[in-house]
Amino acid sequence: MSENEVLYSVDGSIATITINRPQKYNALNTFVVQELRNAMKKAEDDDTIRVIILTGAGEKAFAAGADINEFRDKDSKTVRPLAQAGQDLCTEIESMTKPVIACVNGFALGGGCEIAMACDIRYASTNARFGQPEINLGIIPGFGGTVRLPRLVGLGMAKELVFTGEQIIAEEAKRLGLVNEVFESVERLREETAGLAQDLAKKPGVAIKLAKKSLNAAWVLPVGKNLELEVDLFTEVFDTEDKEEGVDAFLSKRDPDFSHK
Repeated sequence: MSENEVLYSVDGSIATITINRPQKYNALNTFVVQELRNAMKKAEDDDTIRVIILTGAGEKAFAAGADINEFRDKDSKTVRPLAQAGQDLCTEIESMTKPVIACVNGFALGGGCEIAMACDIRYASTNARFGQPEINLGIIPGFGGTVRLPRLVGLGMAKELVFTGEQIIAEEAKRLGLVNEVFESVERLREETAGLAQDLAKKPGVAIKLAKKSLNAAWVLPVGKNLELEVDLFTEVFDTEDKEEGVDAFLSKRDPDFSHK
């Protein structure tokens, strides 16, 4: 394995994390999953980073699923750490206090699709393909696919995709709500993703964090409790410098300059 199988780069306040195994369609093995977790923690702990882009090297794949070589001779006990690490990675991505954008360039299958679903926003190129093909190996999704997929596309469609293992093209993924936007080329995809990241990096960081917290809670809390949480977070943001700056900028008819405090 190479120490460069996950790349981490910074441009201003934007961190880009790249799965760098293009010769293997950016397949996910134990090392890559751990390196992704390390990279996400690095971005989370860096106060200068406002937005994270997650992508795959090359034009063929975001991540074409797990490295199947690691499944050979595994049983229920020995495979559990791999599945748990993948679930932990996806939970950590979902729980980041900063926006995470999946820049999906090609195949996002199995674990790759599950990691993309854990991101906040998914942009894709027209060559992107999504799916949970685990059924064809005699197994099921293990990085959270049976949990996040029905919440994004509905239970019936999720069952069809998981039971059949079929792949769907980017435009169909957008129609189903799995993808936010589709672009005609990988080059345009990367440009538009970078543009979105730059726009989000200018938004007030505390408000983004609290909005994400309330939005994520919509998946797990009853409506009444979620509404209570929203009120708590809404009032909390009124004690920030960014609220003062945003209101003053609006009333003064100027662009705000948020300090993320």
